[in-house]
Amino acid sequence: MKTSTAASASNLSKTYGEGVTQVVALDSVAIRIATGTFTAIMGPSGSGKSTLMHCLAGLDTPTSGQAWIGDTEITGLPDDKLTLLRRERVGFVFQAFNLVPTLSVLENITLPLDIAGAAVDRSWVDEVITTVGLADRLAHRPAELSGGQRQRVACARALATRPAIIFADEPTGNLDSRSGTDILRLLRRGVDTLDQTIVMVTHDPVAASYADRVLMLADGRIVHEIADPTPGLVHDVLKRLDRAGTPC
Repeated sequence: MKTSTAASASNLSKTYGEGVTQVVALDSVAIRIATGTFTAIMGPSGSGKSTLMHCLAGLDTPTSGQAWIGDTEITGLPDDKLTLLRRERVGFVFQAFNLVPTLSVLENITLPLDIAGAAVDRSWVDEVITTVGLADRLAHRPAELSGGQRQRVACARALATRPAIIFADEPTGNLDSRSGTDILRLLRRGVDTLDQTIVMVTHDPVAASYADRVLMLADGRIVHEIADPTPGLVHDVLKRLDRAGTPC
């Protein structure tokens, strides 16, 4: 059976500046993210991993090339249509949580649906709440939660709209080790039990080991791919990339 595609890109390039000050963040990147998979994007500092995620998610515009969410090309979409597409088909989990402090946990979770004027599928939201373990915290405000609980709310908010794909940017970066592990297990469970598609940028080999595959970037290019990653294997590849600055 043919596997569907959640996101993809062809000849994706992004440059900043001009002339001698020009910086190439992405250099003709081609990528395909299959539906129902967990992909980690890694690389040395300045390798282009965050730029790649932002271009795939429609948060940044490439200098050239094409990017798609499902069958919809997002490069060149008018701002209003791109905003609507992100709202309806893309979920985001950021390192800084980005919760609204005056809203309750439940209100934060359903906020994207409320903004869109969409009906809340309470059975689905209840399933998401159960999955992230927040049933006893729904009336709390973000200030009353731990960092790990706040990130659980952010994950639930991303899942609530049943997006085609979730992009997670260093989702464990502000968390202690135990809370970070809980979030990674939650993301893994989202793929395994809720058929979610997740793309995660991370610098942590342990975090990357929760993914189905790891894409390694260097100098704006995908230079290595690891299937069935382990922390040790990811660490070794990162070390070689950082030391050599060239493809493995």
